[in-house]
Amino acid sequence: MVAMARDRVWLPLQGGLPPVGAVSGPVVEIACDESGFSGSNLLDPTTPVITHASVDLSVGEAVGLIAALRSGFRYSPYEFKSGQFLRSPQAGEALEWFLTELRGRAHVQLVDKEFFLVTRIVDFFLAEPSYAAGTRLTQENRPAALRLYRAGRSAGDAWGVFLAAFVELVRLKRRHRPDPEAFAQFFRARDELGPEGLEGLDRARVQTVLARLFDDDRSIPPPLEPMLPALTETVLFWSGGQRQVLVIHDEQSALTAGRLRRLQQLLADEAGLPPGRVSPLAGLVTVDSRDDPRVQVADLLAGVARRLPGTAGDGPLQPFLSPTSLRDAGP
Repeated sequence: MVAMARDRVWLPLQGGLPPVGAVSGPVVEIACDESGFSGSNLLDPTTPVITHASVDLSVGEAVGLIAALRSGFRYSPYEFKSGQFLRSPQAGEALEWFLTELRGRAHVQLVDKEFFLVTRIVDFFLAEPSYAAGTRLTQENRPAALRLYRAGRSAGDAWGVFLAAFVELVRLKRRHRPDPEAFAQFFRARDELGPEGLEGLDRARVQTVLARLFDDDRSIPPPLEPMLPALTETVLFWSGGQRQVLVIHDEQSALTAGRLRRLQQLLADEAGLPPGRVSPLAGLVTVDSRDDPRVQVADLLAGVARRLPGTAGDGPLQPFLSPTSLRDAGP
């Protein structure tokens, strides 16, 4: 059913896995949003990173923060967007105040989309595909991904061809089997790159994994969805191994109920919980960001983190940036 409110027409919200019944025990409710999401188009040069921000604020605190920005810095009464926020004459002072207010109450997971693709190649074709792929839960695979990423970026045009062929190879929509030309291109580019970091990549292994993907093996995560590792890291951060996390999230089609159930089980297994015990992920409720000021704050923080120069270095966002972000932090 389409929901209507005054002169607005809204489509049904997408994604989510609301908890069944009341959440008991230690629990933290966080609000999240992302910036830079481009679907499966992970090689778009205009959005090389995606940021996923989360805030631990009450509705009243978020309303007060937004009201202070509007009254103190004369921002528009409409929903904030990071572009206009950073372009305003008072941006420097407003940003400093905004980040000070959020200190200790917010977290940002940054995903370099190219590096994410490299982790997928390593975790899918050189290790065992899992919902933990690309997170601290598969940290043992991160050095191999980092070596491959650095070697590839210095290898010239073949690197871009290799990544583009991988994206096309694992793209599932509107197809029932892998594209033979993408398969051939993937290995031609691999051969041109040379064996560094790709010694274990062979055709039989790739064909086996692709067959599982296209047979809809639900134990394998979607290969082109960086939101899943970003959300996993967000839950791990706020849980701290001590409490459940209830996520309030702007609607996001990538976060389907089935995927979230598997993520719940993964987190319970990794925490060593006995059967029947609750997962660190209590559930995820989708909302329209226009109706939840906490999500508006998370959206603003995510957008600022994506656009602000120095995010990946020693900029003002460093206190908020997850050390497990999917990026090459050097040296």
